[in-house]
Amino acid sequence: MDLYHTTWMETTTRTQEDKAVSLLSERGMARLSEFIEQGITATTLSRMARKGTVVQLRRGLYQLPGASLDANHTLAEAAKLVPKGVICLDSALAFHELTDRIPRYVWMAIGFREWRPHITEPPIQIVRFGPKVLNAGIETHSIENVPVRVYSPAKTIADLFYHAHRQQRWYGSKIGLTNAIQGMKETLRQRKATPGEIAKFATDAGIWKIVQPYLEALTVDA
Repeated sequence: MDLYHTTWMETTTRTQEDKAVSLLSERGMARLSEFIEQGITATTLSRMARKGTVVQLRRGLYQLPGASLDANHTLAEAAKLVPKGVICLDSALAFHELTDRIPRYVWMAIGFREWRPHITEPPIQIVRFGPKVLNAGIETHSIENVPVRVYSPAKTIADLFYHAHRQQRWYGSKIGLTNAIQGMKETLRQRKATPGEIAKFATDAGIWKIVQPYLEALTVDA
């Protein structure tokens, strides 16, 4: 290989590496597909990982070394790995600081027709919602520069009651109901949602009759 082609390859490599660093600086973390869209090859990323210029968090997911890790780092990872998902149920409750329990999984909601991802790390628990429920009450929060979609506190409480109702009907378990009630109580105590907001989402989900007595009892006690 002559000097011209050697110099050209070195320049191309440096350019790709610079673009990769810029991309990660902007987005916090990125999937392989995002790099490829920017003309950065998998070979370049592998080389950078060996040199320690980037860190491979998971298969196909990268971040800059020394990046400041947020307490909700795993939620950012999950949002990147399941880009159409929404953080829900126990994970949303924990994100909004409405429980002391640490979820075993990252709970994410997707649509009925969405492809179910097979991800082992971080452990992700998938639930499926219909379009009306899936697209309601979504907030977008930035975690390590990653836009993460999370259900609002009021929507989360309605979802917890819906999920608890299904667990009790199918498995006879009342654990989910206890968690939903505790979550509602804390949400109202911290004033992160109004009774009216919770009632609206419960009505939209078709579980208002289930939620109503608990909401009324907590509202009276307040």
